[in-house]
Amino acid sequence: MSDKNSAKELRAMSAKELSALVRSLREELFNLRLQQATGQLENNQRIRTVRKDLARALTIQGETGEV
Repeated sequence: MSDKNSAKELRAMSAKELSALVRSLREELFNLRLQQATGQLENNQRIRTVRKDLARALTIQGETGEV
């Protein structure tokens, strides 16, 4: 997975792929927040990137009515 998913790439995904991506992004965000809370997070910017990617994926999912 690239650091940033473009809307064009997300729209090309099937509903199952998009759901899997949303699930993995939520897991990654949870793990990053856990690392931040325990002081182990090295790259704070990664949280912002994952949040933006998750929002982008959820927006596309909502547009297609696959929520």
